[in-house]
Amino acid sequence: MKKLHAASEIGFGVCGAMLAANFATAQISPPPAKPLDGAALFKQQCATCHTTNFSDPQRQGPPLLKVIGRPAGKVDGFHYSAGFAQANFVWDEGKLDAWLTDPQAVIPGAFMTYRQPKAETRAAIIGYLRELN
Repeated sequence: MKKLHAASEIGFGVCGAMLAANFATAQISPPPAKPLDGAALFKQQCATCHTTNFSDPQRQGPPLLKVIGRPAGKVDGFHYSAGFAQANFVWDEGKLDAWLTDPQAVIPGAFMTYRQPKAETRAAIIGYLRELN
């Protein structure tokens, strides 16, 4: 009986080691990523130069309230660059994405130096601007 007992202990030991090895190599899924907060990103990255209303004093850039659907370069009382004054398009999500990626490619000579290389960050900011429409 002792031999059988020792053999069963070895068997359980091998199984336990195999289970431990499997747990060690198992892929544990990370928790799902939280969606980016467009309002917080706007505040961090855009609010220095832009407001989200027409009542605050103007800043370096025009207010962005209801920007989607608005003709580019057409906010009353805001002085735009020559390139913007000649712009002939309406802001939509695609144009905003291109603008945030590379403003100079959209309107050569534009004064905005901010660029956002991350598509998910641009999408979150644009989603926030859509909420303001």
